[in-house]
Amino acid sequence: MSDSIAEQIANIRASIPPSVRLVAVTKTVSADAIRVAYAAGVRDFGENRVQEAEAKQEQLRDLTDITWHLIGHVQSNKAARAIANFDWIHSVDSLKLAKRLDRLAREQSRSPHVCFQVKILPDPNKYGWTVPELMADLPKLDACTALKIQGLMTIPPQGLDETETRSVFEATRELADRIRSQNWDHIQMRELSMGMSADYLLAVEAGATLIRPGQSIFGKRKI
Repeated sequence: MSDSIAEQIANIRASIPPSVRLVAVTKTVSADAIRVAYAAGVRDFGENRVQEAEAKQEQLRDLTDITWHLIGHVQSNKAARAIANFDWIHSVDSLKLAKRLDRLAREQSRSPHVCFQVKILPDPNKYGWTVPELMADLPKLDACTALKIQGLMTIPPQGLDETETRSVFEATRELADRIRSQNWDHIQMRELSMGMSADYLLAVEAGATLIRPGQSIFGKRKI
């Protein structure tokens, strides 16, 4: 297992610029496998569910320089624990959630890095803002000053071909450029969290700064 994980990490790193941050997605992956990835140099790990992450974080407390990324939907009743246990939240998908996280961050004296999750194309299976919704909410989001708003996250709908997938990533980059040009006080657009195992190369070509491969590192997920 260890040789395979290390080899896959090396292959991914060789295929992306050094400036692109590799977030290894560890949904259903054991703490032991995370240790192998850590030994191969990975320091950023992404989890979909707060509860699953907490169990692994407890087992890995000796690895003090891990940065934990929450990439799955944040349920309202898990928001306080998300703030307490994650350095990054990629999946801030509504104004209501952003305000809740901002309030909780103040209460906990935390300042997580966050990305706004956007839906470039209609997708009933994904959370997130449409582009018009996000643009309309920016003035209120700019007031969420306890959050370090870093950029955008997107997940293309399933079933797209390569050209369509690339266009989603490019449109996300263009949206970030548009928001950046408005010169908000607290909204930064430094980061683009785009690309998973099957499409991270397309995402990097389009400007991704954070990629989120999982199965291409750890193998097929257990159900």
